[in-house]
Amino acid sequence: MNQETPSALDPLAPPSARPEHATYPPPPAKKTPRRSRGWVWLTILVLLAAGIYIFWPKKAADQAGGGAPGAGAGPRARAAIAIPVVAAKARKGNIPVYFTGLGAVTPIYTVTLKSRVDGQLMEVHYHEGDTVKEGAPLVEIDPRPYQVALTQAEGQLVRDQALLENARLDLTRYKTLVAQNAAPEQQLATQKALVAQDEGIVKTDQGMIDSAKLDLVYCHITAPISGRIGLRLVDPGNIVHASDSNGLLVITQVEPISVIFTITEDQLPVVQPKLRAGQHLRVEAFDRTSNVFLEMGTLMTLDNQIDQTTGTLKLRANYDNKNGALFPNQFVNVRLLVQLKQNVTLIPTATIQRNSQMTYVFLVKPEASVTVRPITIGTTEGDDAEVVSGLAPGDVIVMTGVDKLQEGTKVTVHFAPSGAQRGSGAPSGNAPPAATPFPAGNPAHAGKTHKAS
Repeated sequence: MNQETPSALDPLAPPSARPEHATYPPPPAKKTPRRSRGWVWLTILVLLAAGIYIFWPKKAADQAGGGAPGAGAGPRARAAIAIPVVAAKARKGNIPVYFTGLGAVTPIYTVTLKSRVDGQLMEVHYHEGDTVKEGAPLVEIDPRPYQVALTQAEGQLVRDQALLENARLDLTRYKTLVAQNAAPEQQLATQKALVAQDEGIVKTDQGMIDSAKLDLVYCHITAPISGRIGLRLVDPGNIVHASDSNGLLVITQVEPISVIFTITEDQLPVVQPKLRAGQHLRVEAFDRTSNVFLEMGTLMTLDNQIDQTTGTLKLRANYDNKNGALFPNQFVNVRLLVQLKQNVTLIPTATIQRNSQMTYVFLVKPEASVTVRPITIGTTEGDDAEVVSGLAPGDVIVMTGVDKLQEGTKVTVHFAPSGAQRGSGAPSGNAPPAATPFPAGNPAHAGKTHKAS
């Protein structure tokens, strides 16, 4: 058999059979798919994001450890770190008990002046909005027709008086004649009746004179009460009549003035005994927003029945209203002082904490740590709250910073200013006078309040 000579270009030929300068094509390179490289980069990005999500908040919390001491530490570590807090002291004091209600400013007297005679309106002696005194002249109606009527009545009276005098002389004459049997007794009786008739006519004439004089008085209209005049209802020059439904003007008393407000029927047993005992229950009036104090008044009386549709009772309180803060028909919020609790333990309402089980405060112990102290709250008024049990005057309690506290936490105490510790007990604005015990007797500033309209 013939053996084939290995080719010089055969890659399987031994090296000795290959030419020295022979060239061979390089082996084909393996290409990496682009899709596999994209998955690699996507995996790297996902791992990087997961690391940032896990480790970044922990690093930020560690760096913010000064703002929240012991936030990442255990209970013992948190208890050992002193947390700055603002605290206040429980104190002894007085706290008022109020009943609140809605009211309307109501004048004690309101008068609509009408003409009592017919005639032309000649003069007006006031300006709209003036405050007038009782008896001040207001309106003049033409008096001339009534002056003429008065003259006629006086003339008729003179005539009838002359007839009466003549009848009396005849009566005297007939009495003498009858005594002498010179005239019949029937004529004497007739003359007596004539004298009585003339006397009646004279009395009628006198009544006509008095009526004419009264009409003249009605032509000059004066103020029946002291108060403020509203807008003019009739202009000068118009003819007015006594039968007109509209008046000439309206006068409203504003000093003093009253407020009619309501309380619930459940509050009546508290108010009624105090009013019967002669106590002066103080009534504070505030504006519509309950932020601006308007006037201090005194409860005067109760209505005579409860409104069954609302379960409320109306009360009237009187106010001096020297500064004009209360205006007729103004809507006001009313607070009725029914009790003044004295020498009770008071704390700021900002220190009170609540959960589903109890009401409590964080009490600062002498070793500068806090403990949870359950308390019982009584009356709350403004920024003050009465503590019935759980605290004593002088106890230090935390006001701000409680969100970082738990049982046994160490604290650094800073006391709040006195104004922040003690509430005013009233809304902002002009504060009402401090509550005082209720005196007895009739209020000195009530004014003419015996007849309310």
